[in-house]
Amino acid sequence: MRIYISGSLAYDRIMDFPGHFADHILPDKIHVLNVCFNINGLVEKFGGTAGNIAYTLSLLGERPYIVATAGDDFDHYESWLTQNQLPLRWIKRISGVLTAGAYITTDLDDNQITAFNPGAMAHEAELPPLDRSKNDAVVFIGPGNKSDMMRFAARARQAKVPFFFDPGQSLNIWTGEELREAVSGATCFISNDYELSLFLQMTRWNLQTLHEHVEVVVTTRGPEGSVVDFGRERILVPAVPVATVVDPTGAGDAFRAGLLMGWKMGMAWEVSCQMGAVTAVYAVEHYGTQEHYLAWDGFCRHYEKHFGPLACLS
Repeated sequence: MRIYISGSLAYDRIMDFPGHFADHILPDKIHVLNVCFNINGLVEKFGGTAGNIAYTLSLLGERPYIVATAGDDFDHYESWLTQNQLPLRWIKRISGVLTAGAYITTDLDDNQITAFNPGAMAHEAELPPLDRSKNDAVVFIGPGNKSDMMRFAARARQAKVPFFFDPGQSLNIWTGEELREAVSGATCFISNDYELSLFLQMTRWNLQTLHEHVEVVVTTRGPEGSVVDFGRERILVPAVPVATVVDPTGAGDAFRAGLLMGWKMGMAWEVSCQMGAVTAVYAVEHYGTQEHYLAWDGFCRHYEKHFGPLACLS
């Protein structure tokens, strides 16, 4: 089965400020804010929702197609994807612009100030054709170019191809009407608990109404685990304990990779979310969203330690 992952490809440029933002921001002068933070250095990492999910799926033996755009500076990232045997067919290069970039500054209290340049992500991607008669595709629509998200959802609905809808951090660019249209017919709506609340507020739906338009709702809750909601039944899936929390940034994308892997294998939703809980641990224990490594055998052993035997073969 082909897995298409629509979303962003981005460089994460991470900076550490050896102080506290609060010491340099005067509340009574916030309307004329003009501050400069001298950082310790800058580290560049590969990121973006589509890239992160595809990377973890590649560690599990999958070769998903990334559906996204990239800019003139994409060569380094492209080499990384090729090294991990990820196909480039549906990554569209946009001339004259940079690949999307997030500039993240973190202080000693773990407060963050982020500037995001959409760059190539402001341009529409080339969408792959879908054909339900072949019964060999699933689409994951993650936060990225809004037009791509809407067009891909419409294409999946028309072709009757199962799709996951994850608006995530893109919610601030949507209208309620657009969200209602895009999510309708989704196999799964996935978000964290804050994003779910915001989505329901924007669409003026309640959870019951959402269930009238999607098959299942999966909500991640960080260290509290995740919830699989079928409308009349809710299942709490506990998080897997983490030995050392190094960087939680990529946990959500790693979870989604495990969830997709389980779904593709025909696992129950609860088991798929358990698989997501396991993959999330690998990301949290490393700095950066594509710095972790896992092998299928080790993944199965880790799963079995916390949830019992996984019905799979290495």
